[in-house]
Amino acid sequence: MLRDKTLAGLILAVVLMMTGVGMIVAVLPQRIADLDGNGRSVGYLASAFAFSYLMLQVPIGSLADRAGFKPLLILGYLLCFLAGLVFFFATSSKTIFFARFLQGAGEAPVWALAPAFLSLKFPSAKGQVMGIYNAAMHFGLMLGPISGVTLAQVWKNHDVSLIYAFSCLAGAIAIWLLVESPAQAGKPVPAAGLVHLPSLVRLIRQRRILISLLGITLYGAGYGGFITAIPAFLLQEKAFSPAQLGLFFSLFYVAISLSQVITGPLSDRFGRSIFMIWGLLIAAAGIGVTPLFGFPLILPVLAVAGLGAGVFYLASMTFLNESVPDSFKGTVSGAYYLFWGVGMLAGPPIMTEVAAASSFQVSLAGYSFLLLLVAGAMAKTLGWKTPGGCAKPQTGVRDSGAD
Repeated sequence: MLRDKTLAGLILAVVLMMTGVGMIVAVLPQRIADLDGNGRSVGYLASAFAFSYLMLQVPIGSLADRAGFKPLLILGYLLCFLAGLVFFFATSSKTIFFARFLQGAGEAPVWALAPAFLSLKFPSAKGQVMGIYNAAMHFGLMLGPISGVTLAQVWKNHDVSLIYAFSCLAGAIAIWLLVESPAQAGKPVPAAGLVHLPSLVRLIRQRRILISLLGITLYGAGYGGFITAIPAFLLQEKAFSPAQLGLFFSLFYVAISLSQVITGPLSDRFGRSIFMIWGLLIAAAGIGVTPLFGFPLILPVLAVAGLGAGVFYLASMTFLNESVPDSFKGTVSGAYYLFWGVGMLAGPPIMTEVAAASSFQVSLAGYSFLLLLVAGAMAKTLGWKTPGGCAKPQTGVRDSGAD
């Protein structure tokens, strides 16, 4: 499997891109502060990225179902290459924000389409290959900040943007040369409009899909919390040093990557729902007891919580993928990341506001309680055992995507 050119090409491309992403994320806040003379507008970096990233998820997924996945993946990498060049030549914060908008548009197909693409090429082992791809993505995200901070000591901050740009260009070339489209991908879909809303609404209205998307939204909120609200908690209430915080981030990405490799083949064999439920339960337990510990014991506790979140991540992704016919896999993958992105965008501010009104302990306990509620609803709706990789779609979404 790992010798397959398509899988190798997608892994090579995403590791190159995400290493570059980690580099620029580590230096962009300082770049904004240098250009503006203050850091008051740094928060808009996330908003500029999220706007295009969220708005394009479902349309791009639907377009991939019609026109094919490979051209849109290449386009995504090329948009990120262009964004990197804009980062490098930017002379104002507004230009940086425009580049972040381009980056969000470029990363939308990279996150959503590649797993759906792999599920079509490896239908009997979709969990395993999607897990390998997701693990590679998070490995790049882990490697990037370390590389970016190290290189920034030798080069100017904006020079790192060129590395990001040409890493994305190299990723586009890797996909163009190595990736082969499966026969199922890119079939014409005889439906009017870019997104066939009736089919999408029918899908979301089903109870088992809706509860899954609710869990995905909470997972997105937790993911955002792990990279924003929880670090703030560690700095303010646990007196973490920068080095200790860097160790926390590394362990989080390692836990997410490890969970993908473990969950993929096991969920192919034993089904998705048991891993979705246990993933939420483990994440809830880890986050709920986090305030009880200090350094260093708090690090393995948070790593276990991250492991649980990662287990849910892959199991829920493959569950939704199996819930639709081949002609709708791009669309449902886009829907996955739309709900994930909404949670990631809205969750951390809510956690922060609750913490400000009461305490971080209350905020984390409240989030943990929501995870437990959804896990219970999921156990009741889905049961503890669902078919694995050969499950047939049962959503009522027709293979043509039309009414």
